[in-house]
Amino acid sequence: MSRNEIRLTAGEKARIALLVARMAKRGLADTRQGGGRIDQRDLQRKVERIEEQARKRAEREQSGK
Repeated sequence: MSRNEIRLTAGEKARIALLVARMAKRGLADTRQGGGRIDQRDLQRKVERIEEQARKRAEREQSGK
């Protein structure tokens, strides 16, 4: 495992998978209507927030050892 890779819990992986599926669904809807009008930044921010929480958890675990 590289230093930049984040260790995610099963719950975090499931939440990210759900968000990615929602992004894909929006993407399909977008291409049917001409493209370029659907904004997915809200879902991307949610994924980034989950990843940041995992990073902070890993740092706490490292400092506790």
